[in-house]
Amino acid sequence: FAWLAGAAIAAGWRRSRRAALWWPAPAAGRWGGLAAAFAYAVFSGWGVPSQRTVAMLACVTALQAAGCRWPWPLALLVAGVVVSALDPWALLQAGFWLSFMAVGLLMASGGERLATTDAPADSEKPRDVWQRGAAALFSVVQGGVKTQLVATIGLAPLTLVFFQQLSLVGLLANLVAIPVITLLITPLALLGALVWPLWLAGAWVVSQLMVGLQVLAAWPSAVWWAPVAPWWGQAAGLAAAALAVLPLPWRLRVLALPLALALLLPPLARPPPGQFELLAADVGQGTAVLVRTHAHLLVYDSGPQYARDSDAGQRVLLPLLHAQGEQRIDRLMLSHRDNDHTGGAAALLRSLPVAALSSSLEDGHPLLQDAAHRAVPSTRCAAGQAWQWDGVDFELLAPPAAAYQQAQRANAVSCVLRVRAGPRSALLTGDIERAQEAALVVERGTALASNVLIVPHHGSKTSSTPGFIDAVAPQVAVFQAGYRSRFGHPAPEVVERYVQRGISIATSPACGAWQWRSDDTERNSGSCEREQARRYWHHAAPVLLP
Repeated sequence: FAWLAGAAIAAGWRRSRRAALWWPAPAAGRWGGLAAAFAYAVFSGWGVPSQRTVAMLACVTALQAAGCRWPWPLALLVAGVVVSALDPWALLQAGFWLSFMAVGLLMASGGERLATTDAPADSEKPRDVWQRGAAALFSVVQGGVKTQLVATIGLAPLTLVFFQQLSLVGLLANLVAIPVITLLITPLALLGALVWPLWLAGAWVVSQLMVGLQVLAAWPSAVWWAPVAPWWGQAAGLAAAALAVLPLPWRLRVLALPLALALLLPPLARPPPGQFELLAADVGQGTAVLVRTHAHLLVYDSGPQYARDSDAGQRVLLPLLHAQGEQRIDRLMLSHRDNDHTGGAAALLRSLPVAALSSSLEDGHPLLQDAAHRAVPSTRCAAGQAWQWDGVDFELLAPPAAAYQQAQRANAVSCVLRVRAGPRSALLTGDIERAQEAALVVERGTALASNVLIVPHHGSKTSSTPGFIDAVAPQVAVFQAGYRSRFGHPAPEVVERYVQRGISIATSPACGAWQWRSDDTERNSGSCEREQARRYWHHAAPVLLP
């Protein structure tokens, strides 16, 4: 846009003898193009890519006006300093690093050499106007393809570092979308301010472009997901990107492939056979727990639905599962039908293969219909059901089969699951209340004892009776509840019952995601994500209370 605006201003400037005598046309074109680019960037929202572009244009324009010729790394550095000085928070945005990395790779890959290559001799230039036009078009297309190849390959490791995903159709999508948006949609949108019917034409082009992009996005394996790599794997991947696009001998470029393997296929930490790992995700006011054995994954509840198009499955659990390298869910267990336990289930069913569904949902529930449509076998939770994965025992303690005919509230038929690896165990309780706790104590007694308790009903006053707490006698009680929950969870008097018994407390608002391994005897209280990666804006309440 700046180049087109500068060329138009310079051309018009040359037509005025007085203007050309007052100020040279090339200088007027450069500064006019910069002013037009600044106005367009502000008009388009002043995003980080726009800031970076305007800062670089300003640096280049100022250097040209001063008669200086700086190397491109220095010009890029100055632009980065200007952008970060104007918006320090930009350093925490992925767009900042992606934008500057893209420009740097394009420059480093030979952009300057191409720009300064000697023009062909007159005898080598096509003489026919059609030949010249075809040659120019071929040059533009070749340059566009090369630019997208460099950007796609060079930014792939950084995209994996930030998002753990890589679009396999992004190159094709950009080759279509960039020229369409640049040459058709943007001019039509701007000219529509003068001639409004052009907006209709622009809207039609946008709709056709979106149809094409949606077709690409629907392709199988359109997105590559990779687990989070260790820091050394991420560093190796970034080095691989530089080697792949820099103008180096091919014998050096081939080193990019082995360097990228640690980022594309990082080593995954899994519990050994006979042990399990439990992760209570931070989903706000709701429950979502991941239980992983050596080769299996169980997801207990799926958190709440936040809005019509936003839920914990889409926003929390799927990114978490992708980051951990999980390719499927062996069992999805939904304790009961309340939204704060089932809100993200549809997203999980839609996005990952689910081998089995266990729940206390009533017949005809939409989630059961969705599971049947996807050929996911579903069973109703009932006390006595048990299975074993990789030497780890799973047993359902409630509800009894008869409870489905007697229960008036969904909480009363919550699936209560006990996971045990040798002497170490965890109890997941859903939203059971006093009556269900009393029944469990009568039936199981001290056999309920578990190292970890996911506290019933988020710490509500209707649960966590003294007798139940004494029977379970956990070392750690985990409260999954929202920050300043409108339901008052966890109730202070309930928390006090656990504290009086010397039980360690972990709460989602203060702890974030809480993780515990059955084979880690050194950290009986587990670990909190917010303690591992503390940020100054995190809730400052104590995480673990002795």
